[in-house]
Amino acid sequence: MNVNCVAVSIGNTRTRAAAFVAGKIAQTHALDNNRLEGLSAVLGELVDVVRLLHGPQVLLSSVNPKLDDAVNDAIGSTWDQPVLRIETDLPVPIGRQLDHDTLVGEDRLLNAAAAYGVLKQACVVVDAGTAVTIDFVDGAGTFHGGAIGPGAQMMLDALRAQTAQLPKVTFAAPTEAIGRNTSDAMRSAVFHGLRGMVRELVEQFAEMAGAYPMVIATGGDAETLFAEYDLVDRIVPELTLQGMAMALDVMVQTELES
Repeated sequence: MNVNCVAVSIGNTRTRAAAFVAGKIAQTHALDNNRLEGLSAVLGELVDVVRLLHGPQVLLSSVNPKLDDAVNDAIGSTWDQPVLRIETDLPVPIGRQLDHDTLVGEDRLLNAAAAYGVLKQACVVVDAGTAVTIDFVDGAGTFHGGAIGPGAQMMLDALRAQTAQLPKVTFAAPTEAIGRNTSDAMRSAVFHGLRGMVRELVEQFAEMAGAYPMVIATGGDAETLFAEYDLVDRIVPELTLQGMAMALDVMVQTELES
């Protein structure tokens, strides 16, 4: 991969951006979606990294359409060239075996493409963010979909919202399985429940595939949930952004060969 670009990914909770130089991440930033006031300055800094390089592009992916206009305006304040939108201008280079007319989040496809592009073998991609997705890619590089569940903080917030006495709790890894106070008991259930859900689904996918796939984790809670967890082979924090750069690289290579 040898592209120069700025990739911007709008998520449900955060907007992440990275500058890629010759296909490698040179600089990254992440902003909470409730605090995007500094986004123009962040994007300006990233654009400056690639502006004078050969063939730079700015790429945009979003799973949060209500923020698209604000992010587009921030990009426009620093970049005067067309922005390539994932799946509209720039397809995600991954095969798909899904129900007809199914809409899949761009982040799931990008994660799958990035993981398979490096591994070149069957894999499961776990994205532990606002929601938790567990997706299967077969050995031929085809995305089959998977499972979607609530993320850790969402689970804790639901417990608070739907009960009379449970407290508001911020997600963190428990120190032991037995919670000796209410907050730790809630954290323990969420932490071990999510790890158990992922393990069960990976085992189901492996049975379907006839072999145990590699497991790649990403997302804001990946390190907390899966650090030193024997099930997970790699944690790749910027997997979605890497998938965006890979999509650009595939498009460039295709144009050169045509």
